Amino acid sequence: MKYALNVLGLPLEPCSLKPLTGFFRDGCCNTSPEDVGRHTVCVQLTREFLAFSMARGNDLSTPRPEFEFPGLKPGDRWCVCAARWVEALVEGAAAPIVLAATHEDVLELVSLETLVDYALELPPI
Repeated sequence: MKYALNVLGLPLEPCSLKPLTGFFRDGCCNTSPEDVGRHTVCVQLTREFLAFSMARGNDLSTPRPEFEFPGLKPGDRWCVCAARWVEALVEGAAAPIVLAATHEDVLELVSLETLVDYALELPPI
């Protein structure tokens, strides 16, 4: 089995276990061909990003018990769709990201330099 890597080329770290995130609900921003939305960017949610996502038709704040979805609030970490994060970036609503927990596939859409600009923490030099 191939291990997933993050944008730094290191093993992908968990994004959040509480709330449990990821396309596979394994706590990581893993992906596969079945993950059409590419839930690969680990963010720390902000009010601005939650409002932006809701305005685009994806309400991440409202609990949906029928899907075992708790509803999210600012400060929660969550694996979001790469394209939605880039869209938020363009519109000035991008949430900060966790580099160690963001899947390397994101580099197909956005540069590492841009990701570093939005990083919660910077990698050791």
